[in-house]
Amino acid sequence: MGAERFAALWGSLSPVGRVGDDGGYVRHSWTDTDLVCREWFVEEALDRDLEVEIDRNGNLWAWWGEPEGEGAVVTGSHLDSVPHGGAYDGPLGVVSGLLAIDRLRERGVTPSRPIAVVVFTEEEGARFGVPCLGSRLLTGAYDPAQALRLRDRDGTWLADAMGRAGLDPDRLGPDPERLARIGAFVELHVEQGRALDHLDAPIGVASSIWPHGRYRFDFTGEGNHAGTTRMADRHDPMLTLAHTVVAADVAARTHGAHATVGRVDVAPNATNAIAARASAWLDARAADTDTLQKLVDSIRQRAEERARHDGTRVAVATESLTGEVGFNGDVSRLAALELNAPVLPTGAGHDAGVLAGHVDTAMLFVRNPSGISHAPQESASDADCAVGVEKLTDLLARLCQ
Repeated sequence: MGAERFAALWGSLSPVGRVGDDGGYVRHSWTDTDLVCREWFVEEALDRDLEVEIDRNGNLWAWWGEPEGEGAVVTGSHLDSVPHGGAYDGPLGVVSGLLAIDRLRERGVTPSRPIAVVVFTEEEGARFGVPCLGSRLLTGAYDPAQALRLRDRDGTWLADAMGRAGLDPDRLGPDPERLARIGAFVELHVEQGRALDHLDAPIGVASSIWPHGRYRFDFTGEGNHAGTTRMADRHDPMLTLAHTVVAADVAARTHGAHATVGRVDVAPNATNAIAARASAWLDARAADTDTLQKLVDSIRQRAEERARHDGTRVAVATESLTGEVGFNGDVSRLAALELNAPVLPTGAGHDAGVLAGHVDTAMLFVRNPSGISHAPQESASDADCAVGVEKLTDLLARLCQ
């Protein structure tokens, strides 16, 4: 498939949700922008005579063949984004899945099993705080009752957001029958790093996903006047938070892991007032579960020590936690052998990682020359993306026979 053909379909989606001068995207789940993306997917699927359905958790499925058939081969990804994120994280897998259907038909492939392209909802967790929420609910990895208690930063409940989109939130929950009908899942994704660029390879195959978690640190102090309160009399939660951020950086470097505090919330959030409270969200990742636990414990300990020094308090809650995922089943082995591509691990979480505990799963990566992700500079060439479509088509052709 030529790069021009990829660019044509890509160009029909890429304007949706692009904001600001930096070219970043804001496509948060169940917003008007997200609904436009979902409508785009439905229209493209119907144009291909695919049967479209929405499952009980809001995930979109487009079927070539009987949806109730056994041993289905599924590909796809997500359409939502982080705030001011890049274009390719998620949508590349969806666009490539649709184009792979086109290429299979052009090759004259007659599947003996159903094939589907899926769009998982709230993969980034950017709006309601839980990553891979659609796939977690599908697999039973997240409690639907807890999901109904999720709210975004504006106070909107997940249930209300879904209800406005025409879905029944009371139906949220595991879907074991659907899972049982899936024989293989392949997620194509832009690489979130530069390993493939260094290897001069357009495509890679994932070997594993690092264990990772999200943790909320709530710091409580004493609000007061910035101009009249002596430094010695302050109980400033922002000071405790700042030392915790530094502690996270030190701990990550010490353990050979990754730790990021990329979101904070402060009250009253006034220039001339000492904060009364502050919250920070820690993203922690490591090569193995034991190292991840040691990393988080170390950061928590330093936060508590600093809180005692500052006369503040800190409470830590785990918002999500995913163990190490190894892509070592037949599908991943087939991908590594058939595609003649480098095999590499990733520190990023994906719906494929959630499904891997239930379905034979593989992940493909497309080269990202910038090495940047979750930011507007995220990139992939049309030529490499076209290669990705062909490699995905090759793998699906083998799996659907």
